[in-house]
Amino acid sequence: MAWGRKKGGARKEPLFGLPAALADLRLSPSDRIPGGGDDKPAKSKPKSSDKSSESGGEKPRPSRSGSKRRSKSRGFGIGRLFYWTAVLGLWAGIAVIGVVVWVGAHLPPIQSLEIPKRPPTIQIVGIDGSVLAQRGEMAGANIALKDLPPYLPKAFIAIEDRRFYSHFGVDPVGILRAAVTNILHRGVSQGGSTLTQQLAKNLFLTQERTMQRKLQEAELALWLERKHSKNEILELYLNRVYFGSGAYGVEAAAQRYFGKSAKNVTLPEAAMLAGLVKSPSRLAPNRNPEGAEQRAQIVLAAMADAKFITEAQAKASIGQPSIAVKPAGAGTVNYVADWIGEVLDDLVGQIDQDIVVQTTIDPKLQNVAEAAVIDELAAKSVKFNVSQGALVAMTPDGAVRAMVGGRNYAESQYNRAVTAKRQPGSAFKPFVYLTAVEAGLTPDTIRTDAPLDIKGWKPENYTHEYFGSVTLTQALAMSLNTVAVRLGVEVGAKNVVRTAHRLGISSKLEPNVSIALGTSEVSVIELVGAYAPFANGGYTVSPHVVTKIRTSTGKLLYDRPADPPNQVIEPRYDAMMNSMMRETLISGTARKAEIPGWTAAGKTGTSQDYRDAWFIGYTAKLVTGVWLGNDDNSPTKKATGGGLPVEVWTRFMKSALQGVPVAAIPNSQGSWAPANLMQVSSQITAPSAPPMQIQPQTQAPPPAPVPSGGGYYRPPPPTPARASVPPNPNARPEAAAGLDGWLADRLFR
Repeated sequence: MAWGRKKGGARKEPLFGLPAALADLRLSPSDRIPGGGDDKPAKSKPKSSDKSSESGGEKPRPSRSGSKRRSKSRGFGIGRLFYWTAVLGLWAGIAVIGVVVWVGAHLPPIQSLEIPKRPPTIQIVGIDGSVLAQRGEMAGANIALKDLPPYLPKAFIAIEDRRFYSHFGVDPVGILRAAVTNILHRGVSQGGSTLTQQLAKNLFLTQERTMQRKLQEAELALWLERKHSKNEILELYLNRVYFGSGAYGVEAAAQRYFGKSAKNVTLPEAAMLAGLVKSPSRLAPNRNPEGAEQRAQIVLAAMADAKFITEAQAKASIGQPSIAVKPAGAGTVNYVADWIGEVLDDLVGQIDQDIVVQTTIDPKLQNVAEAAVIDELAAKSVKFNVSQGALVAMTPDGAVRAMVGGRNYAESQYNRAVTAKRQPGSAFKPFVYLTAVEAGLTPDTIRTDAPLDIKGWKPENYTHEYFGSVTLTQALAMSLNTVAVRLGVEVGAKNVVRTAHRLGISSKLEPNVSIALGTSEVSVIELVGAYAPFANGGYTVSPHVVTKIRTSTGKLLYDRPADPPNQVIEPRYDAMMNSMMRETLISGTARKAEIPGWTAAGKTGTSQDYRDAWFIGYTAKLVTGVWLGNDDNSPTKKATGGGLPVEVWTRFMKSALQGVPVAAIPNSQGSWAPANLMQVSSQITAPSAPPMQIQPQTQAPPPAPVPSGGGYYRPPPPTPARASVPPNPNARPEAAAGLDGWLADRLFR
């Protein structure tokens, strides 16, 4: 206690200056920096508490340091939020700029971003001026916006882009609305692309669905909006958008589906056109009329909701029938259109504007030819195992009047009349006989029909029946193979090839002894063209289908010049050939092809194992060839040239020549009229001599024992002295057992 008193009563020295000012300074825990160290400050009782206790319990005042601390914390949190928001916004802006730059780097150079010209339309018309077909990516002409009925563009705006006139190319409101709708429907039920974006896609981009393409689409839409007015963009859109069935632009679509110009479409038709844009292939009215009508009703409701039309107009338009017309160029005439497309570059070069191609095609004859081929195949294709056919009809000067390249263009666009090459069989024999008469023989020249052996190859007649001494006229009418081969050897295979090429055959022909039986392949159109000189007095022709080409404004781009006269058959030889081939229709293998009142001539042909059946026949007005067979070259069930092809030919020719003045084939009235075969039948006897051994008289390469891909007949078994042997079921029907059987219709080919 004494120590305490002494300490408490100790003398205090006075302090001056800075020590005096700091004497009472004390730090409280609140004055320390939070988290400044691991050691917590020692609790000390403030001086004020002592004073308050001494003064009788006065209440302590609230500490101002706590409120300041809370306000500082709030300010610090807001600052941090603002700071990070600014940082994130800055990086987002940098990212957006980077994406825009990256997308722009993958676009074509901005200077090349010009509105591409609309690809040209190729309109193909017949000899009468009627439209046969149209070709080209864009099938319709451009139409100005002011020339369209006002409800037509409004229909597109109502259903595709309601805010078209208020957005800047990309519609954020539309995108948000589409996103919400798609989320609610749990799928893509609505798109957010504007009309400008759709136009940008159609003009510059592909149809792939990728994020890159969508970003490019948006960037190009902004560029379009900056460079073109709203009405210009809308007009471009209406003339470029796809409407299904190959129709691009409202004009092509209106013509395709309604048979009228877009300038004349009604309100229901306008609604239907606007509805097609969503799914052109699925909603095309010529394929899905119910779906197109339902979609049109949705468009009408959207137009009423946008106040473009009244509710009464919308109700009155619902349910109105819209008649879809058959598109021009349907059917087999498309084979003609494809052929024209292949030759246009050679005629006028690069096409950069709409053109009209005038052709030699007669629409009436084209329809008759199509019906003849299709109906005949429909009736007998199963019986004879024949799946395809082709027909070409041309005037004697080479102008193609009708062409059928197959039985169904929709199923197969392969043109069997122009592109396909097949063995012509005996239809090639006229070139052998022409070479023979030019070498000095005549239709009355006698040659022997008997078995022969050429270095192991033994061509034979159908039933192995041989008739001994026959005239050339009889041999050609009966299609005797041994006589044709003998003539080929006699005149030389190379000379036969030269004759065929001189008359118009352009395909490569192998100059071997089997060429007499048509073992080298040719197309229908070149074989028909090579027969034309027989029908026109001996002048070569160039098969053609295009006569004039003009622009849509009438400027002449091409006018086919007349072929210079080039006589390839002398008149007397032409008369000989016509007299011999006339007999084929009178008493030979093509008797079914005779046309009452008309002078007609021709030749049948059947290839090995009945793979190809031909008939090429002509009058003074038309030269027509028919081929029937299978694309895979499989054998038919004994379909011969004198059967189905002759029936198709006769049906077509009778209809084509109806009402046409009868005319005689040039040079057909010569002095080479053959004797009637019935009158000389007693003179024809089968030889009893063994098969003749003949060595080729030319340097042509010798044939294989069985000619590759074209020998009609297999080597026959050893035969007795008489020529008659059992028929070979795999052989072609060239002649029957005996002359009487040969004259029977059932054995004609």
